[in-house]
Formats: sequence, C-alpha cells, structure tokens
Amino acid sequence: MKKYGVSAMIWRKIFFLVLLFMAASVLQAEPGIGFAEAALMAVAASEELRNEYAQRNLREGAWILGRRAYFPRLSLSVSEDDRVSTIGNDSFLKNYGINLDQLLWDGGRTAISRSVEQAELTLRGAQLERMAGEIAEAALGAYRNVLYVRAQLAIRDAALEALREQRNILVRETELGLALPADLTGADLTLSGEQIEILSLKMELEEVEQELAETLGLERLPPLLEAMDVRRSPVLPGEAEIRARAQARNPDLTEARYGIIKKQAEARYARLSWMPTIRLNGGFSLNGQRYPLTRYGWTVGLTIEFSSPWFSGGVQGSAGGEPPYDRNARLQNTLSPLPEPASAMTGRSADLALALERKKFQVSFEKVGRMAVLAAEKCRLINGKRILALESLELSAKQFRLAELRLDLGQITRLDLMEARQEYTQRELALVETAITLLEAEREVERFLDLRPGTLADFTGGHEYGDSHEG
Repeated sequence: MKKYGVSAMIWRKIFFLVLLFMAASVLQAEPGIGFAEAALMAVAASEELRNEYAQRNLREGAWILGRRAYFPRLSLSVSEDDRVSTIGNDSFLKNYGINLDQLLWDGGRTAISRSVEQAELTLRGAQLERMAGEIAEAALGAYRNVLYVRAQLAIRDAALEALREQRNILVRETELGLALPADLTGADLTLSGEQIEILSLKMELEEVEQELAETLGLERLPPLLEAMDVRRSPVLPGEAEIRARAQARNPDLTEARYGIIKKQAEARYARLSWMPTIRLNGGFSLNGQRYPLTRYGWTVGLTIEFSSPWFSGGVQGSAGGEPPYDRNARLQNTLSPLPEPASAMTGRSADLALALERKKFQVSFEKVGRMAVLAAEKCRLINGKRILALESLELSAKQFRLAELRLDLGQITRLDLMEARQEYTQRELALVETAITLLEAEREVERFLDLRPGTLADFTGGHEYGDSHEG
C-alpha cells in the first residue's frame, strides 16, 4: 500500500507537469493583442478594403502599361483583291503591308494626361488609407468597449461579493434578534439588483467581444494586453507642436493636397488643349498577282493636327515610291471653323475648380490646426475630470470606513452600510467611465497628429501608452 501511494503521488506530479506544459503551450500559441495589433488585424481582415486595394493595383498596372503611348504604333495588314471581269482579263492582287505611326509632339498633353492619372491614383491611395484608418478606429472602439464592460463587470462582481458577506452577517444578526427581518428583505433586494446588473453586463460583454472578434476576422477573441489605468495622466505636446504636426501630417489635409495636385494637372491639360499634334508615319508594302510577290512600295509622311474651340483641322503630307520607276507625293489640308465654341469655357472652369480647391484647403488647414489644439485641450479637461473622480472615490472609501465604525458603535444599520458600499461602487464605475473617455480623447489627438494607436506618449517623450495596469 505504501508503494502504491508513492507511485500514485509520482503519477499525480507527472500529470500536473503535463497540464502545466500544455497550458504554457496554449499561452505561447495564442499571444495577446494590444491596440496597435488590433488595428492592423482589422485592416487585414477587411474584404472590402482588400478589394479596393486590388482595384487600385489594377489601375496602377494600367497606368504603367499606358507608357505605350510614347512608342511607335505598328500595324500589319494582309489583303487579297480578286476581281473577275466578264470583259477583259481577271486580276488577283495580293498585298502585305507594315505601317508605323510615331507621336513626335503634342504640346505635352500626353504627359499631363498621365500626370492626371497618376494624381488620381495617389488620391485614391490616400482615400484608401483613410478608409483603412476608419476600419482601424472601429476596431479600437470595439477594443475599448470590451475593456470598459470587463472593468464594469469586475467592479460589480467585487461589490456583489462584499454585499453577500454583509448579507450573511445580517442573517446571523436577524437570527440573534440584533436586526429586523425588514433589513434582511432590503439586503435581498439590494443583492437582486446587483445580480441583475451583472447579468446585463455579461450579456453586453458577449456582444462586444463577439463584435471585436468579427472586426478582427477571428472566431474567438484572443487575450487582450491593454488595460485601463485610472491613475495615469496623459502626456501631451505643446500647442504649437500640436498645431504644426497636425497641419503637416493630418490624413485629411494630405488627401486635400493630392486633390490640389490633380486639379493643377487638369488645369494644365485644359490650357494646352489647343496645341497641335505632330505625328510621323510610314509604311512598306509587298504586292503582286502571284507568289513570290515582286512589287514593293514605301511611304513616309508627316501629320499635323490641331483642335481649338474656334478652329480645327490639319495638314498631312507624304511621299513615297514604287521602285524602280514610280514616285508619289500627297498634301492634304483641312480646316473646320467653330467646331465646338462651348469648349472655350473648359480651361476657365478648370482654373476656377483649382482656385476653389486651394481655398478649401486653406480653410481646412486652419480648421485642422484649431481642432487638434481643441482635441488636446479636451483631453486635458477629461483628465481633470478623472482626477476629480479619483479623489471622489478616495473620499467615498473614507466614508465607507466611517460607516463601518458607525455600525460598530450602533449608530447605523448593516443595511445602511450596504448602501454605503453601493455608493462606493458607483464612484468606481464613474472613474472607469472617465478613464475610458480619456482613452478615446487621446486617440482623437493621435488621429489629428497621424500617429499609430498608443504612440502619443512616445511622440511626446513620455511613458509608453500601452504600459498600463489596472489601479
């Protein structure tokens, strides 16, 4: 029996070590995520954003292939002309030709057109970055909701445990005749109210955790590394630094700058629309009635085309020959008056659109600077509210300790002490609410300054944003 007991003890130790190893493996396989990781995971999990980026990549590929406009255009032609005549000889003409067409000059319209397309691609990239930022902000909001509900639930659980202890004592006092049955009924009602609140919070926690998991593209929510530190004060830069950083790096202003670049390219293109286009073209052909083809010919020409609201037309000249004897030349002129007078307003319209875009940018430039400063000031005010809520919680703790002394002196009932404990719980909940509001305000400042989640303290030289523990 003694040997059997030792063996069982050894097996229990081995089993415990195995469980410990498995737990360590699970923890290692599922590392926790912080604010920055949650934002990246949400962006990576968005199918819509991935599709939009794929569409932009396709457009960028098309823009790269558009360089073909600068190179010669080659065309090949093969034809057979069979003619059967009732009077005279039949003819069977076969023709093989190759033609080249090269753009020499168009006033820069092709280059500017490609600049407009590139500006559109850049602007679209900025819009997609903004879209990714909105997705990341939704994930961060869901993350904060989980932290908030978990903190509320922890406070309610601690309060319920304390109230149950007081209720158990009240039961014994009632049995000894030291308390009234009405007090016990009141305590039961208090406990029921706390339990209802806890059940509501548990249901809400399931919803917000599921929302966060779906936002991250996961089936099950991994451990969360971030926590609210109700005793932490934010570290904010100075007003001048906030204004300068926001006006230089704010995503909205970056997108507006790209919009101005696009409008500038469109205005330049509209102003150059009247410039002529000069093209060089040439061709070589083989023909004859039967194989092998013995006759050949060549042509070289120059084409000048112009188009404006008042006149449009062109000049086309070419020269060629069919050796050994034939030579040819051709000159053709065309002119069309008033082809499209309404297009004369296109250039002015483009200039007005550019001027409006610049004015809008200037207004947004000043507005972003003001709003960034106001966001930082709002963060400071909320931090002041957090300090007051923390002081109120400390006063409530002192009030609860005084209530315990008054209970020992017989000045109040235990039900009054339970009410004092509930008052302390409400102060805790108010402090947590202020702390989560402060996190939201700090993130708003980070967005104005184009900072990654949790890097505001790093930017200002303070402690790391994510280095917080529950206090």
